[in-house]
Amino acid sequence: MIFQLNNNDILFPDPALAEPDGLLAIGGDLSPERLIAAYRNGIFPWFSDDDPICWYAPHERCVIFPSKIHISKSMQKSMRAKELTVTTNTAFAAVIAACKNTVRQDQDGTWITDDMETAYIKLHELGIAKSIEVWQNNELVGGMYGLQINNVFCGESMFSLVNNASKTALIWLCTKTNYSLLDCQLRTEHLISMGAEMISQKQFILILNS
Repeated sequence: MIFQLNNNDILFPDPALAEPDGLLAIGGDLSPERLIAAYRNGIFPWFSDDDPICWYAPHERCVIFPSKIHISKSMQKSMRAKELTVTTNTAFAAVIAACKNTVRQDQDGTWITDDMETAYIKLHELGIAKSIEVWQNNELVGGMYGLQINNVFCGESMFSLVNNASKTALIWLCTKTNYSLLDCQLRTEHLISMGAEMISQKQFILILNS
């Protein structure tokens, strides 16, 4: 069953009631209060410009436990070369804009709408949304952004304009911070190759609120 959200409150249905593909509800808005309430319940928005706001709560979650991050020999060599430098929360708007505008293989357009971009910038101004920036010769060449919910980093999107830039951001997040978990939302082979694994929705929400 897909629920229609009430515009007058920010309550969400039980994530366990989501459809098999994870779709839980439609409607509502992208206010900071609603977005924070969603993420605290393991729910995130995912839709295109022509769609209503869609809220997802996958029954299985793709996550990385930081201690299990896999760093290939080629990545270890790349990191030792120190050709890329990493900062955090210094260029959030530029990172989300790059995630929105970077052309991706086998993907038509972007799911980061103008309204979503504005909403996450507001969350950054509130100290909830965070960014990791990767630089080469003082040029932004990669990075990622997401939300901090308790001790979990809920990753939203990443981009890479040179080899290994997004991998560098991901590895930095896992090795240079104290998050207990990195939420990757949906499985990709790329994430699995870097140590991601699937856990149940119930386990994810328990960790999220611990």
